[in-house]
Amino acid sequence: MGKLAIIAGAGALPVMLSNARPDALRVVFEGVAHDMAAPLRTHNVAKLGVLFDDLLGEGVDQVIFAGAMARPQFNPADFDPLTLSLLPKLQGAFQSGDDAVLRFYVSLFEERGMKVVGAHEVLAELAVPEGLYGGPQPGEAQLADAAKATDILLALSPLDVGQGAVVAGGLCLGIETLQGTDALLRFVGETPAHLRRGIGGVLVKAPKRGQDLRVDMPAVGPQTVRNAAAAGLDGIVVSAGKVLVLQPEDTRAALEETGLFLFAQVL
Repeated sequence: MGKLAIIAGAGALPVMLSNARPDALRVVFEGVAHDMAAPLRTHNVAKLGVLFDDLLGEGVDQVIFAGAMARPQFNPADFDPLTLSLLPKLQGAFQSGDDAVLRFYVSLFEERGMKVVGAHEVLAELAVPEGLYGGPQPGEAQLADAAKATDILLALSPLDVGQGAVVAGGLCLGIETLQGTDALLRFVGETPAHLRRGIGGVLVKAPKRGQDLRVDMPAVGPQTVRNAAAAGLDGIVVSAGKVLVLQPEDTRAALEETGLFLFAQVL
């Protein structure tokens, strides 16, 4: 790989990437939570021209977007000339789903000669391989629930809504939206017992159809497992090779601790 910059948000993934590529520039945005260690390049998301000049001046030709990052609250008065010129396109992208926003930002980097690469291209071992990753083998009823949840996600793909759904006994208990997987699992955990009929249920995580995995590859980790257990689920099914497991050792420990399964299928 050439000169790499990691555009970092919150979570473990940017840190893991920076550990794997200590030569990479570490870039964070003002006001965005992160766990990255110095040295850092801190930029303002309203001044894209300054960001691009800095990266290109350092010879950056490859970029990774990693970590959670909320949509910024823009004030056009803060924009530099480049960002101001992009305002109509920015507004159009931000009126769509997350995938549209990310595709727009990817295009800006690529137009300036910087290749956008995925975290799985640097840390290939984090992509969940097909089969049982940990915990007990899922039964036929659980796999049937996973199939129903997968159908729901595929049907919603054109609407760019989310990457997760929970089904129990053939009934949908929740769909991931802008609030994320943890919020989905909290909502599922609040479902009245009489609606669940004593059935645990399954969380499915999978990319949307046609999703650009370089910038928004779904991920699960130890907290996902514990939150799924707290929601009363039996396990998690993911799309093989298209979902990352963050903190693999801690995730396996969480599976053992909770008794849940993590199973990967070609979805």
